Amino acid sequence: MVRELEEILRQQIAKPADSCNSPNGVSFLDQVIAPLYEIVAAEAANNDNGRAPHSAWRNYDDFNEYFWSLHCLELSWPWRRGSPFFQKPKPRSKDMLACGGGQHRGKTSFVEHRTFLHLYHSFHRLWIFLVMMFQGLAIIAFNKGQFNSKTIRLVLSLGPTFAVMKFIESVLDILMMYGAYSTTRHVAVSRIFLRFLWFSFASAFISYLYVKALQEQSKPSSSSIIFRAYVFVLGIYAGVHLFVSFLMRIPACHRLTNRCDSFSIVRFFKWMHQERHYLGRGMYERTSDFIKYMLFWLVVLGCKFTFAYFLQIKPLVEPTQFIVGLDITKYSWHDLVSRHNHNALSIVSLWAPVVCVYLLDIYVFYTIISAVVGFLLGAKDRLGEIRSLETVQKLFEKFPGAFIGTLHRRNDHHYSNQGLEKNKVDAAQFSPFWNEIIRNLRQEDYINNLEMDLLLMPKNTGTLPLVQWPLFLLASKIFMAKDIAVESKENRETQDELWERITRDDYMKYAVEECYYTIRFILTSILEEEGRLWVEKIFENVRGSIANKSIQDDFRLNKLLLVISRVTALTGILKEPETPELAKGAVKAIQDLYDVVQCDILHVNMREHFETWHILLKAKAEGRLFSKLKWPKDMELRSQVKRLHSLLTIKDSAANIPKNLEAGRRLEFFTNSLFMEMPLAKPVREMLSFSVFTPYYSETVLYSKDDLLKKNEDGISILFYLQKIYPDEWKNFLARIGRDEMASDSELFGNADDTLELRFWASYRGQTLARTVRGMMYYRKALILQSYLERVNNPADIEATVSGIEVTETQGFELSPEARAQADLKFTYVVTCQIYGRQKQEQKPEAADIALLMQQNEALRVAYIDEVETMKDGRPYMEYYSKLVKADVNGKDKEIYSIKLPGNPKLGEGKPENQNHAIVFTRGNAIQTIDMNQDNYFEEALKMRNLLEEFRRDHGLRPATILGVREHVFTGSVSSLASFMSNQETSFVTLGQRVLANPLKVRMHYGHPDVFDRVFHITRGGISKASRVINISEDIFAGFNSTLRQGNVTHHEYIQVGKGRDVGLNQIALFEGKVAGGNGEQVLSRDVYRLGQLFDFFRMLSFYFTTVGYYFCTMLTVLTVYVFLYGKTYLALSGAGAFIQDRASVLQNAALDAALNTQFLFQIGIFTAIPMILGFILEEGFLRAVVSFITMQLQLCSVFFTFSLGTRTHYFGRTILHGGARYQATGRGFVVRHIKFSENYRLYSRSHFVKGFEVVLLVMVYLAYGYNEGGAIGYILLTISSWFLAFSWLFAPYLFNPSGFEWQKTVEDFKDWTNWLLYRGGIGVKGEESWETWWDEELAHIRTFSGRIMETILSLRFFVFQYGVVYKLHASGSNTSLTVYGISWIVLSVLLILFKVFTFSQKISVNFQLLLRLVQAVSFMLAMAGLAVAIVMTELSLPDVFASILAFVPTGWGILCIASAWKPFVKKLGLWKSIRTIARLYDAGMGMLIFIPIAMFSWFPFVSTFQTRLMFNQAFSRGLEISLILAGNNPNTGL
Repeated sequence: MVRELEEILRQQIAKPADSCNSPNGVSFLDQVIAPLYEIVAAEAANNDNGRAPHSAWRNYDDFNEYFWSLHCLELSWPWRRGSPFFQKPKPRSKDMLACGGGQHRGKTSFVEHRTFLHLYHSFHRLWIFLVMMFQGLAIIAFNKGQFNSKTIRLVLSLGPTFAVMKFIESVLDILMMYGAYSTTRHVAVSRIFLRFLWFSFASAFISYLYVKALQEQSKPSSSSIIFRAYVFVLGIYAGVHLFVSFLMRIPACHRLTNRCDSFSIVRFFKWMHQERHYLGRGMYERTSDFIKYMLFWLVVLGCKFTFAYFLQIKPLVEPTQFIVGLDITKYSWHDLVSRHNHNALSIVSLWAPVVCVYLLDIYVFYTIISAVVGFLLGAKDRLGEIRSLETVQKLFEKFPGAFIGTLHRRNDHHYSNQGLEKNKVDAAQFSPFWNEIIRNLRQEDYINNLEMDLLLMPKNTGTLPLVQWPLFLLASKIFMAKDIAVESKENRETQDELWERITRDDYMKYAVEECYYTIRFILTSILEEEGRLWVEKIFENVRGSIANKSIQDDFRLNKLLLVISRVTALTGILKEPETPELAKGAVKAIQDLYDVVQCDILHVNMREHFETWHILLKAKAEGRLFSKLKWPKDMELRSQVKRLHSLLTIKDSAANIPKNLEAGRRLEFFTNSLFMEMPLAKPVREMLSFSVFTPYYSETVLYSKDDLLKKNEDGISILFYLQKIYPDEWKNFLARIGRDEMASDSELFGNADDTLELRFWASYRGQTLARTVRGMMYYRKALILQSYLERVNNPADIEATVSGIEVTETQGFELSPEARAQADLKFTYVVTCQIYGRQKQEQKPEAADIALLMQQNEALRVAYIDEVETMKDGRPYMEYYSKLVKADVNGKDKEIYSIKLPGNPKLGEGKPENQNHAIVFTRGNAIQTIDMNQDNYFEEALKMRNLLEEFRRDHGLRPATILGVREHVFTGSVSSLASFMSNQETSFVTLGQRVLANPLKVRMHYGHPDVFDRVFHITRGGISKASRVINISEDIFAGFNSTLRQGNVTHHEYIQVGKGRDVGLNQIALFEGKVAGGNGEQVLSRDVYRLGQLFDFFRMLSFYFTTVGYYFCTMLTVLTVYVFLYGKTYLALSGAGAFIQDRASVLQNAALDAALNTQFLFQIGIFTAIPMILGFILEEGFLRAVVSFITMQLQLCSVFFTFSLGTRTHYFGRTILHGGARYQATGRGFVVRHIKFSENYRLYSRSHFVKGFEVVLLVMVYLAYGYNEGGAIGYILLTISSWFLAFSWLFAPYLFNPSGFEWQKTVEDFKDWTNWLLYRGGIGVKGEESWETWWDEELAHIRTFSGRIMETILSLRFFVFQYGVVYKLHASGSNTSLTVYGISWIVLSVLLILFKVFTFSQKISVNFQLLLRLVQAVSFMLAMAGLAVAIVMTELSLPDVFASILAFVPTGWGILCIASAWKPFVKKLGLWKSIRTIARLYDAGMGMLIFIPIAMFSWFPFVSTFQTRLMFNQAFSRGLEISLILAGNNPNTGL
């Protein structure tokens, strides 16, 4: 390629490249791109829609990384199509039991094997550290804290431990690379095997030396030669490791090591320690940053190991020593494994839960410490200083200066440094921005017209010698000042005392001053000659009285109300358009004012200015004093008249303006951000240009009329719901479109314009594309306004100079061609609607709505995939084009760009592929990724210039490449569940990410709305990885990619973007399942492996515990319950527990209590709540934080968090074991409908219900057979977390289900559930319709041989119950032989035969009905007779019967699980129908056990009322009567 280019340049003749010639002409697409596409597409087609193992096919990363090595030169130029690189894979085998796929080209440099071992492989340093610390602390604890020679010798056993664990790592290196050896660089393969040989030798040699040293110690007359040799070898080994680690990991040492690269020995050691990848080099930070996050983790680790030593390990020393020395002579069952091994299983049952908590409590301490650090950082950044409207009002006079100082370039040549003039000019420059913010709030219907008038700020460009503030600050202040003046007169206070009382309230002072100057300005403007002379004389007297401090003597202040009333009458007339009648009325009003002032107010001696007063009196007598009145026609004068009238007529306080909570919150955040540190904004012409990018598929664009009026089963429509939950906004909307508040829906839908406005109003309150587009187009509007107002500061701007535009005049600013052109140069908005072309062809309403959005937003661009059917070689052939369109002047789509593609671009995950095909249409320096459930606000768009300047600021060793942005979840007030999700999300996107960015330096990209350095990312792998399944959580991989390529991710909280979240439990569960599954796939990925390997130790800790480690700790929390309960079950059923407890009370101790308490607090979300609480305190205040936390507890947030724990655990674990992660479309709609029992059962049966029943079974077994000297109280305290876990998992879906305890719906749910359970599946039958189809779908994730093995191993735990319980039966007596267990299997076999007899297929037996019934009757009688004989003739008792059920039920489930795992084998054996029948019986039983309590509570009406209040308490606080919504709009309510 290079030679060809060189030849073209040498000839200096522009001609097509020979390598791109094809029969169709010169085509780079056909000759270069298409061959690459074809092989990628072939591999994608072979992945079985993402179900094939990652190791069986090449993904995007494999193809990309192939070009990182010299192997790529083998492809030659033009492409050598015969190269193994272009070898297409053979189709995969359809055999369900096959553990491999078809033949394929090997992976490149990494293989994503599906195994939990990736956690160790990627983060081996963490596990080595934890294991060695546990070992060291345990040695110290068992030696009673004494540091003697014995302790030191034992501590030195850490050497073999380290060496062996490094050996395990080297073994995993070899195993994990299986499948990529043929394509990986030989140097990399050599390194793997060299490391294996080295660690094999090192671990064997060090272990051998240590064993010999121990043997030497045991000899009485030893010289300790071997021990000294061991210490010497270990010292050298550890020293070399530490030295190399320091050189490779400590930032300050990197420069030194880089200088030493010329030495081969240095290069060899560095290569052995860490392979040099194409990316991931220079993964270090400044020394100052390193010290900060190192100190953070030293505090966390100090707390963790202090807790571990004193509360986990040390309390277990004595119990362990006692149990080891105890000889248990008698077990309750036939013991197979517990004899002659020092009671190993008893010790394991004691230590196992403590070890689990030891592995997860580091995350607990991280959460606490990071919450505190985040709180302090937020306080330092001045977050939450303005948290109420009262504070907004108090600090409002500081806003103009703060705004001009950061968000707008100050016009310095307009004023000197005098305080008043500076403040007034700042206010004049601030007012157009503030007023546009207020007008947008009105346009969005958050405020009404009166509130808008009160909030608007005067232009402050007139001649008044003061700053005029918005009326909401001055409302009622005049009347308060009047009352103070009257009181002052009555109390004989001096003028200074009066003024001091008034100036205590700054805004009262401003109101008085403004009234004084405004009345003078208005009167002198409308009056002439004698009239104006009178006004000037009156104000001259006022000034003189103030100067002489005799205002109270010269004026009757108790008559001020008369003056106010006369001035109000005058302004009320003058603010209207001029008419003859009003002109006469104005003259009369001025005359009334004259009479009041002269007769009731003034105490002036007219002799001092006799001539002046004589002229005035003469003019009054002749009737010409006020005859010449000029009606106010000047815009400034008219606005002052209206403002004065409002100031003198508003008697009520405006302290709660605006009343709308969202409007208040937005103004509070915006004004607070003005005082936060942010870079200064560049002029629009000099700012960085940027694009906004939104992926869209087929979600709601704009609610249609039918969508709004369609009623659900409760008779609730979306429109009705919105009208009730947003009543104030609905009234404001009606006022905006000129409708009466009582206007009916039919009236609105009768008018086309009103219908369209209504559709937009509703869509702007949902999670729709229309809402997102409106929000993002605020960027353009803000840039137009900023550019428009900046022109006056530029003397070279001819338009501004000629037109004489004032800096504050913004009317029609959006029509300025120069400002619009400037904004369009700096901003582009691309919505990538992947199937828009198909939607247009099918005339889908979404296509029409997208076209409508383009017509209303001229700067909006839509990218989509266009599919064109053509003929090729006589056959239909589909061509694909990536197109960008906009709306033309006629409202039609106008094509801007069209790029032919080599084929269908959707080879991987849909969303990232959607983004990747359209990113070429973006432009500018930056790109902001916005999801289609997001919103933006005009006041936040004003700060985008400041945010973009962060790319130019110093953020550490490397410039910023991703700017993290704060999010506000706007769905939090819909219900209690929405509130929980909102609080949890808000905590993460504010306090959590604040700490991740600084000091931890591991913030990634967690989704939209981060801003990317566009050029950096499109030249370094893009912003979206799209490989099938592995990149299901595509967002975070952009952060991984940026960090590995020496990027820097920051976080900024002075700007926010709105975001919607799921509001129903099922939506939340699907979303959390998707995220947990995505994290399970991340565990397998090469990105996580490289980051885990290349980060220094402390950044690695931060990275682990904030990504996949969080989900692993979540899973460990659940496993702790299982480990504890199975340990207790073993002790109870084996009899070991009672034997040990009889001799010493060692099974209950501080370590177990600490472990269980930690697990329980983690389980119910207490540690999740700590960041929330501190975030509340920071941004809302302590009292609100306490109230919010108590409210959440009363709304059963602990039940919700425990339930979510199960969701994350299930999907994370299942994804790593079996795969199956996929994108979940959650709907993002309004959830007020009742979810049917069967729908909840389908969704949660395997993830929660089965596990919940298992926990119940375990605690029941422990209750029945366990030994607990504490009695009932001891049992409750010991198992409360387990019972709470089971209760939450079993009943949370119904507790948080609207109308979940309404009797009529409960009856309907039961009918629907039984119909679903009994309906047989078949071709075309969905899982929502038939239990059989659903069950097959639930088993679809078990596809691989290794997966079946793992499922079988995990299912073996269910056989423990039968083995233990049968020996506890009275019928067994003291017999512990295996015969008892064998008989139990015979009994179980008989029961299965009886079950088969009674469930024999009626279709098969249609000709043998009589015989079948006879066999069934005889079988039943024989079974009953056998049971009766057994009870009479043996010691079998009725409790034994129930105990047998307790034993056989889990055994049956275990058999069922194993059979399901090996479904193809069972089908071949002809047993599948029987297995399916048993499975149906189990599901019916579990469903009934859950349903019965629900039905019982549904009998009581107050339960349903309480549940409604519980779920919708947030909505109640907004004036919503959910109970009326759930029942009131349904015409069948009265039935």
